[in-house]
Order: sequence, then C-alpha cells, then structure tokens
Amino acid sequence: MLYTFGIYFYGFLLRIGSLFHPKAKKWVNGRKNFWKNIPDLENENVIWFHCASLGEYDQGKPIMEAWKKEHPKDFILITFFSPSGYENVKDKSVGDFTCYLPLDTKKNARKFMKHFHPSKVFFIKYEIWVNHLKAAKKSGAKIYSVSASFRKNHRFFKWYGGTFRNALFLFDHIFVQYELSKSLLSKVGINNVTVSGDTRYDRVAQRAAEEKQNEIIAPWAENEYIFVMGSSWPADEEMIIPYINDYKINTKVIIAPHEVNRPHIQQIEDRLKVNYQLYTNIQQGESLKRHTQVLILDCIGVLADAYRYGNIAYVGGGFGTGLHNILEPASFGLPVIFGPIHKKFPEAQEFINAEIGKSCDENKSFFEAYSTFKKNEEIKVKVKDFIEEKRGATLIVMQALRSQ
Repeated sequence: MLYTFGIYFYGFLLRIGSLFHPKAKKWVNGRKNFWKNIPDLENENVIWFHCASLGEYDQGKPIMEAWKKEHPKDFILITFFSPSGYENVKDKSVGDFTCYLPLDTKKNARKFMKHFHPSKVFFIKYEIWVNHLKAAKKSGAKIYSVSASFRKNHRFFKWYGGTFRNALFLFDHIFVQYELSKSLLSKVGINNVTVSGDTRYDRVAQRAAEEKQNEIIAPWAENEYIFVMGSSWPADEEMIIPYINDYKINTKVIIAPHEVNRPHIQQIEDRLKVNYQLYTNIQQGESLKRHTQVLILDCIGVLADAYRYGNIAYVGGGFGTGLHNILEPASFGLPVIFGPIHKKFPEAQEFINAEIGKSCDENKSFFEAYSTFKKNEEIKVKVKDFIEEKRGATLIVMQALRSQ
C-alpha cells in the first residue's frame, strides 16, 4: 500500500512539476495518449527491454543487437523512464517500437502486459518497477536483470527495503557486474546470479572500432595533442579553465559541457581568456581556425566522437552530481581524470587501481594527474589493453540465455 501510494504521489508531483520544469513536462507529455499510440500486435514474439535513461540504453544495446541478430523475427520493445533517454534515442532506436514506460500503477502494468505480452523481459542495471515486474511474472514472461550492480547501502538491503528486495525474487536470473553484487544477493537468499561483467565495455569498444570521422574536428585535431573535458559542470570548469588561460595546458582543448543551455555556455566563454570557437557556429558556416586553442561543443551528440581525437580526458560530475561515463574516452585509449565523489561507480576505482585513471579533489592534484599522464608515452596502449580485457559480458549473457 505504501508503494502504491508513493507511485501515485510521485506521478502527482511530476504533473505539478511539469508546470515549471522542462524535463518534468517532457515526462508528462510523453505519456499522454500512450494507449492510442502503441502498435497493434498479432502473433509477435515480443522481447521487452527497459532502460531508465540513455546510459542504461547504451549498456543494454549490445544485448539488444545480439538478440536481434540471433532472433531476427522477434519484436523488440524498448521502454524508457527518463526523457533524457527517450528523446535521444526515439529516432535511432534498435527496437521495433520505443516508448515511455507508463507510471508503475497496477492498472497500467496489467494493461501494458495484456497488450504486449512479452515472452522475455530485460531490466537494465537495477531500476525496479514492482507492479510491472509482478504483472510480467503473472503473464508468464521470463524476467532478467542485465549488468546489475549492487552496493551495501542500496535500499534492497535496508530494513525498510522489503518491497524492493522481494521484487528481486521475481527475476529468473540476474547478471551482475561484480562479485560483490553476487555476494550481497546471496546474503538475502538470491542465488540465481551470474557474474558476467559490464556490457558497457562491449558497447564502447564497438563504437571505438567504427571508422567514423568528424569532418569539423578532424582537420583541426590532426597531429595535435588534445585534452578533452567531457560532460563538465561549473565546478569542473572553475578548476580547470585557469590552467588553460595560464597556458599550463598549452595543448588544444575540447570542452563538452553536460548542460548546453545558453547561460552555461556563456559562463564558459566568460571564463576563457584564450582563442576559442563554438561548434554550432562552425556547423552554420564559420571556419574552424587551426590556431584556435579551445573548441566548445555547445550541442549534444558530438562528445563520443570527439574523444577519438583526444589524448587525455577529464570527465565531469565527480564533484557532486554523479560521475559521468569514463568508459567512453577510455575506449579510445585516453587515461581519465575525475572528481573525488565516485564511490557509486566501481569502474572508477578499477581505473585508479590499473593506473589509467586518477581522482582529484583540488587544483593541484588535477594538474599533477594531467602532467603524469602527459609524460607517459605508453599510456594509450595501456588503456586500450585494459578495455579489451574487460570485454565479453554480452557473450556470457547470451550463452546463458540460450540454455534457459
């Protein structure tokens, strides 16, 4: 009853928030007329993948593609909870139909299951929607969690987390990233678990292997040493930009802020004292000058390819908002520097242990990390070898699924 009340109250708050907050508005508007816009299905074997947002979609994509390759006649359904996932993927999804997940009420869950009736359900990482899981189980679907990662302080293992802990027993099998997750699940009586690793390593390695060039960045970056600030926040920029202005970072720099709204871009421009250009201006006809020191990516969708031209990366979010994707730059051989708040991201500690990543908590430690990596001529090979060793989670999951 508490969970049901919480879901309805959450939906109410989102509707109120939609009057003031653009993201909440997208969440609400994206679910309007939901039942009128879903496809009619007849004699389709539906395989349902649920992703919280864009990061989980990338994490699940290797499994989606592998499944589609082995079972080309199956109907792939992909759902998102967050607008940041759905809005970025809806026009290029690997699924046959991609949509928002309806609010997790019992009525919505039963109606969703009755219409799509998936034979297999995959929840990526660890987002749990209890009513949809129960409805899927009742309908006879096999349910899996892929690339799951659990920590001791997760709600699943708290005294008040019984509803969510019980929901874990609904999964037919759970594929986890680390042995610690398997151990935590075993302590609460869940043993249908396989340590498969993280499918994101397969995804980023696949993307890095693509022969894809950015026609704007490539000529400017040719034969240059490039430092990339990816998914940066004001705290990150405040720490690093003075080193650019003082020419202590005297190489070319790509800055890709996490938020590309005009006030944030203007803030970066105001801080810079060196030659810079905006990516969107070049898209609109302005030439990118070879002597320009800083290129600001003031739009989304370019960063992943920009890492291709880099030598060292700094990834933002580690000063409070949550560390962003450090696997992406590493897939191109870039060592990664990041902020101090990364306990929720086990890969960060793995990078530190492998000496291909460094955490910094002040200006001095950032520049020491940058200088250390810049002097290491073998670091790119070391990073690529690390990524290669981590690949293979998709193969493990697919092999296990064939026997179930």
